[in-house]
Amino acid sequence: MSSIAFYAPMKPPDHPTPSGDRRIARLLQRALERAGHDVVLASRLRLREGAGDAAAQTALAAAAEEEADRLIGALRLQRPALWFTYHCYYKAPDLIGPRVAEALGVPYVVAEGTRAAKRLQGPWARFAAASESALDRAAAIFWFTTRDYPALEAARPPAQRLIHLPPFSALGEIAAEPVAQDGPIRLVTVAMMRAPDKLSSYRALAAALALLDDVDWRLTIGGDGPAEAAVRAAFAPFGERVIFAGRKDERPDVHALYAGADLLVWPGHNEAFGMVYLEAQAMGRAAVAENRPGVREVVAPSGALTAPNDPEAFAEAIRRFARDRAALARAGAAARAHMLAHHGIEAAGERLRAALAPLLA
Repeated sequence: MSSIAFYAPMKPPDHPTPSGDRRIARLLQRALERAGHDVVLASRLRLREGAGDAAAQTALAAAAEEEADRLIGALRLQRPALWFTYHCYYKAPDLIGPRVAEALGVPYVVAEGTRAAKRLQGPWARFAAASESALDRAAAIFWFTTRDYPALEAARPPAQRLIHLPPFSALGEIAAEPVAQDGPIRLVTVAMMRAPDKLSSYRALAAALALLDDVDWRLTIGGDGPAEAAVRAAFAPFGERVIFAGRKDERPDVHALYAGADLLVWPGHNEAFGMVYLEAQAMGRAAVAENRPGVREVVAPSGALTAPNDPEAFAEAIRRFARDRAALARAGAAARAHMLAHHGIEAAGERLRAALAPLLA
């Protein structure tokens, strides 16, 4: 069993605030364990700087330098076989992993590394350059969706391997419950409430629901955040048809939201891919989403992808499922089967095992 030092500069996997990014970090740890490795969280230092503040970036860089010094000393006696970083991009570059890996003489690997050359100018120029440098030094980069691949390939150093790791979930291990055959169609969405992209998706969903006067529907929303007041205002016209379930920190509570619904509805504006789609489909729920990069790679064919920024099309997709519950049940079952075949944690563990074996040898 090889020891792997794991690091997520954007948000550590044991951070108290739930998010898709935290969930993916946890899933990667589990998949690496399924691949036969001993995974150790190397650092909890958060390096995300979302405001483009030069002084904040300088302070974070100094903290990262101190943390790297500490880790180099601490890990020399129990040297990992490999350093694995999840999510390196211009707002949260890995300022620790490359230096520690080089000092220890171990391979450096990144999952979901995103290159953005246009960010080399402007308020994030320093962090963007650091992110590019970290990605240049990676022996391998696992890419999740095709939206990231072209830039990674264009800037790929000659010896670097780019490996496709489709987004995955572990919820397929939980038995799916049947959807309701009559009564109001029970819709669900689970997302943080923050501007701009999440709020934009919430408003797009509200606009579509406003066109469904001929459909008896109920919506449960799981999540909270700084834009909660704006989200509540967008859904206020629907009164008691919308239930705000609040933030769900425990996975069984999130599972219950999916299990108590018939259909996932989430436009997915600027989602990298959207863990909500993977999780809902693994629970046997079809998804309605907008046809956007990343999102289209994880929504099963049995779901519905509608034209971006087209509330009428989004509403019509919901209407079709509401009027044909048998088709909705089949779509959910097919979504679960698709999810398990293409986005299950067992498949992810096997891909990681095979891809890391040459580096660990």
